[in-house]
Amino acid sequence: MIQNLLLPIRSRWLLLAPAIFLMVSTGCHPAGTDRESSPEARKPFLMKGELIIFHAGSLAVPFREMATAFNELYPDVRIKTEAGGSLASARKITDLKRPCDIIAVSDYRVIDELLIPEFASWNIKFAANEMVIAYTEKSKYRAMIDSLNWHQVLLKEDVRFARSDPNQDPCGYRTVQTFLLAEKHYQRPGLAGLLKSKDNQYIRPKEVDLIALLETSTVDYVFNYRSVARQHQLDFIGLPEEINLKSPGLADLYATVSTEINGREPGQLITLTGEPMLYSLTILKDAPSGTIAQAFVEFALSARGQQILESCGQPSVIPAASASYDQIPERFKAYARRETGGG
Repeated sequence: MIQNLLLPIRSRWLLLAPAIFLMVSTGCHPAGTDRESSPEARKPFLMKGELIIFHAGSLAVPFREMATAFNELYPDVRIKTEAGGSLASARKITDLKRPCDIIAVSDYRVIDELLIPEFASWNIKFAANEMVIAYTEKSKYRAMIDSLNWHQVLLKEDVRFARSDPNQDPCGYRTVQTFLLAEKHYQRPGLAGLLKSKDNQYIRPKEVDLIALLETSTVDYVFNYRSVARQHQLDFIGLPEEINLKSPGLADLYATVSTEINGREPGQLITLTGEPMLYSLTILKDAPSGTIAQAFVEFALSARGQQILESCGQPSVIPAASASYDQIPERFKAYARRETGGG
């Protein structure tokens, strides 16, 4: 009698066992989820270890949020992020030989010029930005400064302003390019030189270092990225598109100015022309945790990662042209496109 009762139970178990095994092995996905295109689709059964990311200071907030979201998927991954000027971050790899899995920079040329081909093989652009002038409620002449007279206000003897170091931070050489473009735009010969020579004691290694100077009223104004001003809830004035390095349609105008920065070797200089701002990232050739790095990059470039960037004031540019498209791993090629002609 008992054997007869058990037979249907065993039969049902045998029928259900394959389905249960499949659910345990592959994980459950809600109906309608695109498992082929989502980062979750590639989630391995077990991923653990340490991930090291060097990134631009202006990426500190979005990358912190990305790390938190990524750890929801991979709780056993320890993510170590290190913010710095993009040029300084690259030199941690080239000069100091620091271990690193991923580097994300505020100017794609840092990777192209300093890391490819020796330290990295490819480069994907993923976000944009623009130059602004940030200030606080304690800044002198805050009630009168605008996008037309800002240079007159900054040159006042009782006004102090800060910028970042061109040799360590793209925001620094972009600020200088903004000065040069302003000289053209306002038709005021010598303006760039006047701005460059004023308040140099307040130059700092990277753009986020300027925030403390502003919040302590050490200076009245700082040149910074729009995203950083938004993330730190600072007041700021926007600059004309002919100056702010934002518009792809004005690339030819931006290219009429240039700055020189230190190159790979002592005494070597690299000339950088003005360009619309484009952030980029790559995985290093000798990445200690390459598998984890690939999973994080895919997450950062996915719709969820780009949504985090957008919410932090950095619009996505995916897919953008890449000069190293052929070297990009297949799983990432959907996030870029081959560079043709002028790019």
